[in-house]
Amino acid sequence: MSEKSDQTKILVTGAAGFIGFHLVKKLLNLDYEVVGIDNINDYYDIDLKYDRLKELGIDRKAAENFHEKVQSKHQLGFTFIRVNLEDRGYLPKLFAENNFEQVCNLAAQAGVRYSIKNPEAYVDSNVVGFLNLLECCRNHKIKHLIYASSSSVYGQNEKVPFSVEDNVDHPVSLYAATKKSNELMAHTYSHLYDIKTTGLRFFTVYGPWGRPDMAMFLFTDAMVKKKPIKVFNNGDLERDFTYIDDIVEGIIKIIQPENENSKARYSLYNIGNSKPVKLMDFIREIERQLGVEAQMDMYPMQPGDVNRTWADVESLKEDFGYNPNTPVSTGVKNFIEWFRKYYT
Repeated sequence: MSEKSDQTKILVTGAAGFIGFHLVKKLLNLDYEVVGIDNINDYYDIDLKYDRLKELGIDRKAAENFHEKVQSKHQLGFTFIRVNLEDRGYLPKLFAENNFEQVCNLAAQAGVRYSIKNPEAYVDSNVVGFLNLLECCRNHKIKHLIYASSSSVYGQNEKVPFSVEDNVDHPVSLYAATKKSNELMAHTYSHLYDIKTTGLRFFTVYGPWGRPDMAMFLFTDAMVKKKPIKVFNNGDLERDFTYIDDIVEGIIKIIQPENENSKARYSLYNIGNSKPVKLMDFIREIERQLGVEAQMDMYPMQPGDVNRTWADVESLKEDFGYNPNTPVSTGVKNFIEWFRKYYT
């Protein structure tokens, strides 16, 4: 991996989010110039989002204001701006004022179950917002758009491992439908305007600074507080849990121009660990690391959920040398160490 990038300028959307934060941190370490944007919505604890930004040197008071450019206090190559992707007035100005070479879109209204309760938020952010980004990429000659899709597009697919060649025309949540729409929209813009786009179907990502609505966080928090954890489908679930560092390394390989070995304008990849873990085994590992026995409340399958996820990542390995290698025991240990430090 190259150690320097000659100050390539990149826009990272969702910079206060879990994956976005870690990606920005890595890009800065590699000497990229990064502009991060996020709307800091209250889908989950905004204090966690501002604390991630604080780690990147961004002052909270300044960052709370929309459209205010905030310079990092200790990272000369990083500025942050609070903005909504659906802001069709401001986003083109942002692109006009910056000479971005690449855009990495990690901003989205997340969550499968929440999409059942609040569908409008998903269309606003994930469809309208994504269209605005595509238009900006078209009008400002962006070299490469990398964007987050999701393993949720596979729906109730029973063939494993999940392949990007599989049919994904039957999503079982609105969140999944919006992510599938992103892939279709990107394909259209690649075809019509010769924009290079790479979609990444993320599988279950976990690690330090992770989202409070995800299993890793929910289980640990409840177990530390000696409260019962909610276990859906009576624990009969499998997830392709993927550690954050492996995910970020994969994205970096795609971003770096020396790794561009595909002439395809439109590409789509799974990015996961390709080693599905039984939910009960995951819980047992958290118990072991915490030294606490979980109290479990069993629940039926939730609408929009799936039984198993498993990523076929062979094409990402072949094209970019992707190599996820963090065992669950290490990932869980690192998360719990962060959790204890952050919340004590």
